[in-house]
Amino acid sequence: MRSFMRILSAERLKLSGSFIWLLVIISPLIALPVGALADIRQDGGATSWQVLLSVMSLMHALLFLPVLTGLFAALICRAEHSDGGWKLMLSLPVTRTSMYLAKFIIIMTLLACVQLAFLIALLGIGLYREAEGAVPWPLLLSSLLGGWFACLPLAALQLGVSQGWSSFGAPLALNVSLTLPNMLIVNSATYGPYYPWAQPLLAMSPFGGEDFGAFALPAQTLMLVVSVSLIVFLGAGLLAFRRKAV
Repeated sequence: MRSFMRILSAERLKLSGSFIWLLVIISPLIALPVGALADIRQDGGATSWQVLLSVMSLMHALLFLPVLTGLFAALICRAEHSDGGWKLMLSLPVTRTSMYLAKFIIIMTLLACVQLAFLIALLGIGLYREAEGAVPWPLLLSSLLGGWFACLPLAALQLGVSQGWSSFGAPLALNVSLTLPNMLIVNSATYGPYYPWAQPLLAMSPFGGEDFGAFALPAQTLMLVVSVSLIVFLGAGLLAFRRKAV
């Protein structure tokens, strides 16, 4: 356990001098003017927290969360792909499983920070626009935690791709190209729930009564699909990493 914590600390130190922490606040900052300027007052009345969450989370979960997930995974592996970093790292007296899981936990932490920053932005805009009623904490937390959890299969998939490909740009290009079709795929009840790039939007949707596309899927079913995907992608990536040639 102590050696695993040292690996986590080493991974954090690698990122301490990088710009990766600035990426954490990009999506929440973009969501600020969206929430501030959107015409979402209901019948000329007060702004609803539910509608505000829906408007601000649309581009955040549809585009930025999947892209940031792939970007974090690529940056986590970038140092090892240069100057024989993998050879040096894999020569250390720690297991490959610990190394891989440490990188995955760092990505999980970064995504949690993104969601926390988004929550702060949402609360700020809600207070600015005098949203109706008290802050609906169960709604907000279930949406944000659901979006975070739905990113984990994609994080596991992108980590596996990033550690396997020495190119920094190739995994990013693949991730972006597979993120762009989200708008169409989330409207498909057949493919949407199983598409890792669409799962964050489905999980963050604050509405429970939609009857179209993948939005009609019960939350429990979506979380089951996400959980199975996480196990499959994380297991496959870990297996590939353990067989990785030095």
